[in-house]
Amino acid sequence: MLAGVAKQFRMWMPNMPMVLVSARNATARQPARATFRVLPRMTKHEIKEYLTKIYDLPVRKVNTANYLGKRKTVRGTAKVIRYKYKDFKKAIVSFDRSFTDVGLGMRIPEIDDDDEMSSEV
Repeated sequence: MLAGVAKQFRMWMPNMPMVLVSARNATARQPARATFRVLPRMTKHEIKEYLTKIYDLPVRKVNTANYLGKRKTVRGTAKVIRYKYKDFKKAIVSFDRSFTDVGLGMRIPEIDDDDEMSSEV
């Protein structure tokens, strides 16, 4: 009996890859959202628990979409080689209304400061 229950339980460790693809700050009509690329076997519940427990983020809703990896063909003089990129899953995470700013994102402060100074001159 106990062996069947233990077999179903999966615990995700902090080394599971979640790559941030994009993020948007909250507006008056929409909450803050972030898009992650995750492993195909991760479920919505596991993604929510991962972000809530490890990073202490107020996750409200998780939507997921599965994608098949692209198939490529390289034609050489002697033979044709076919290969395929890995399958992946995208997770679109909506945060609670209390979470408005998702951070700096891809901005680099040193470069932004240089642009502001050149526009002032």
